Formats: sequence, structure tokens, C-alpha cells
Amino acid sequence: MITAALPRYCADFLRDGTKSLLVDGRWIPGSGEPFETSDPATGVPLATLASAGAGEVDTAIAAARHALQNEWASCTPAARARVLWRIAEAIDAHADELAELETLDQGKSWATSRFAEIPSAAEQFRYYAGWATKITGTTVTPSITYAPPGRKVVAHSVREPVGVVAAIVPWNSPLLMAAMKLAPALAAGCTVVLKPAEDTSLTALRFGELLAESGIPDGVVNILTGGGEVGRMLAEHAGVDKVTFTGSTEVGKKLVASAGAHNLSRLTLELGGKSPAVVFGDTDLPLTIPGLARGIFANCGQVCVAGSRIYAERRVYEQVVDGLAAAANALRLGHGLDDDTDLGPLVSLRHRETVASYVDDGVRAGATVVTGGRMVGETGSFYEPTVVVDAAPDLPMMREEIFGPVVTVTPFDDPDEVIAWANDTDYGLAASVWTSDLSRAHRVADAIRAGTVWINCHSYFSPELVKGGHKQSGWGYENGAAGLENYLETKTVCLSI
Repeated sequence: MITAALPRYCADFLRDGTKSLLVDGRWIPGSGEPFETSDPATGVPLATLASAGAGEVDTAIAAARHALQNEWASCTPAARARVLWRIAEAIDAHADELAELETLDQGKSWATSRFAEIPSAAEQFRYYAGWATKITGTTVTPSITYAPPGRKVVAHSVREPVGVVAAIVPWNSPLLMAAMKLAPALAAGCTVVLKPAEDTSLTALRFGELLAESGIPDGVVNILTGGGEVGRMLAEHAGVDKVTFTGSTEVGKKLVASAGAHNLSRLTLELGGKSPAVVFGDTDLPLTIPGLARGIFANCGQVCVAGSRIYAERRVYEQVVDGLAAAANALRLGHGLDDDTDLGPLVSLRHRETVASYVDDGVRAGATVVTGGRMVGETGSFYEPTVVVDAAPDLPMMREEIFGPVVTVTPFDDPDEVIAWANDTDYGLAASVWTSDLSRAHRVADAIRAGTVWINCHSYFSPELVKGGHKQSGWGYENGAAGLENYLETKTVCLSI
């Protein structure tokens, strides 16, 4: 039986009443209906959160605009870099507290929060701190022949911040996803209104407190909690110059309609995925099977790049199925703060019902569950890691993003055929190829339409590695220099001398 966990590091934060909105450096109440956030492992409420209304949206955007034109614009690039570095140090200094909040609010294991995602959030700020002083323009000698006699025309370009950014982040990796947007935006000189996911807002709010301690000027980062209506208001607001969003393709399309119809705001969208993993017969199975298991079961499959479709060459197909089933059965479900937990719960009971419906519908249509496929426990939103075979290619579980610990395994005989299968999807976020033949690995990687293709690994990330989706998996890219470009515009200055 899963029991309520007693927080060791974040008890004071959770004890401190209803959580407010961060606007212009002050914590203010929201005019919307307050809402609760709960521990998905137990259902126990953690905190009551304010919900922003139209007035708070207007005020936050006005504060961001003022900070853009005054406090943040007056900072030198080196000063911005120092602020970002201090933010990284603040995350590190409070890593235990932030990790505990993340686990309590989202459900993921303590090990994932404390030793993977929270440190990775800090590294985003360190990485982009280095970029702040390396934003440069170019000098151009134009081919203009009609300059006044005795004069010539010279030109140069400058890179400028795009302006006020609305950053809307998902619930699966809350603080890390926020950092992936905030760090490059701040390095570029933008100001931000951050909208965390309704189910997982706690680390964003605690992070807001740390921002003030890091010396960031008032209004540079504002944090508005609430439901999807808050995101819609931000996307439609005339004061927003840029919308950056990570989440489902369905919601991404709505944001395109909202932002495009009202303001033509610039958009960066990292959307859904249905990532294939192609396993050839010459693969190193002791390396491959744990890698495949990590690629689908990490964070209970609540990962946009999760390797949810595995295609295994027939001569190793049964070994892959058996190995994945054994790996799934070895995973220990429990509260994320328990030391022996491998997998925590899904983010909510509502989401668990969605995950279960994909498996149940697949079984009714002829698919076979090798292991898993059941909701677990009387409390919490636990779902067993699940391996499915015999799933027809047109089933929803093969074509739609489940966002849970569910993987299908399909045998193949023809390498050309499996590439077609891998590409037979509306998505194109990521993929992996598993083989000892590196020439073949590169050929297959070239043929797969996806923003990231891993070879003999899956779900490897770093701030320098550009990530983004093809097809309906998104617009634009994050991380690396490309991530900084999201928040910059180019101005050409042309003069006669």
C-alpha cells in the first residue's frame, strides 16, 4: 500500500498557504478559481494554487514589457550571463528541495528528479550564460550602384531580442522544460511570462522565489499558474511577441490558431511523438534491451521521445520481446520518494484512464499483452509497464501518442520495409537504430524522418544537442545555437557615408 510521503526538504514551502502568482517581482493573488495540486501516488493534496485571470495576464505582460525596455535592456551581455550563472547555482544549492517537489507533484522517482532533471535544468542556465556574450551581427559591403557621387553605402546587421515571450511548459519534466525555454530567452535579452502546467506548477513557483535571490530584475520573469485558458490568453495577447510551447500536437494546433489569428506571434512548438526503435539482428542485445527499456519506461513513458514502437528483425524478435518483458517485470512501482522505487505513478488518474484505454482497445482488436496492462493499487495513478505484440499498424496504440509505459514490438524481415514502417506516422520527433554495423546505422538514420536519431542509445540529451520535431512533431528547435535563435531577430542598418 502506498502511503503519504513526509517531505524532508520542501515542508516549509508546502506549509506556506495558498501559492500566488509572480508578477513584476511581487507575489499576488489570482482572480481565477484557486485549484489544488495533489501527489499522484496517494491522491493527497499538496497545495492550493492561484489561478490567473485576464487582469493578471495583462499586468504580467505589461511588467515584462517594462522590464524589457528598461531593466533587462540596460544589462550588458556579461551582466546577463552572470545572472544566468547565479540562477544555475541557486538550482544546485536547492536541488534536494526542488527534486522532492518535482517527485511529489509529478510522481517521478527521486533518482530521476534529483540526479537527472534538476541538475540538467541548472546546466541549461550555465550553457546559455556562455552564449549571452557571443550574440554578434555582421558587416556587409552592399552591391548598391546608385549611391550619391563621392559617397559609398555600408551596412551591418545586429541581433536583437524578439521581445516578450510566453513560455508554456508541460507536466512531464516541469522544471527542466521551463529551463530549456527560460535560459536561451534570458540570454538573448528577452523577458518572459512562464505558464507551468496545471498539474505540476510547484517547482516553477519555488524557482520563482530563487530568481529573486539570484538578482534578476523585477518583471523579467513572471509566473502565472492556472488551466489552459491562461495559455490561450497569453497566446492571443497583443503584448506577446513570441510563444514557445512544449506539449501535445492537439494543443499546439490550437495555439497556432490563437497566436496566428490575433498577432502573428512567432512560434516554437515541440509537440507529440511516436518514436520508432529499429533493432537489427546483429545488435548487441545486452546493450540494446536495457536501452530500449529505458527509452520507453523512464518516467513511466511520459516522455515526448519515448521509444514506443519497436521493430525487431525476426531473428532477434523473440529475444527482444522476452528481454523487454523481463525488464518490465523487474521494475518496482512505488512512491517516487521511496528509495527502492524504479517507477512512480502516472501524473493523474485521468491520464491513467487514457493510457489504459489504448491498451484495452488494442487487446479488443487482437493485440496481445505479454506483460503488464493493468492499473495498480487502490490509491494513486499507477500503471504497470506494458509490452504488447501482434498490434496491427492501423491501431490507435500504434499511431497515437500514448504517453505511458506501453511499448509495441513488431517483427520485420526487410530493412527497406522497416524504414517505411518507421516513417509511417504523422510524427517525426525522434527515433533510434540498434546495430553493430555502423554503415547501416548511418544509412537508416539518414532515411528516417525525425528531428533526432540515436544510434545504439535512446533519450540522450544535453544542452548542446539541438532537438525538435519534423512533420506534426513541431516547429523550430531547442538547445544549442538553434535554441538561442528562437529568441532573436535581425535588424539591418544601411547608411551612406
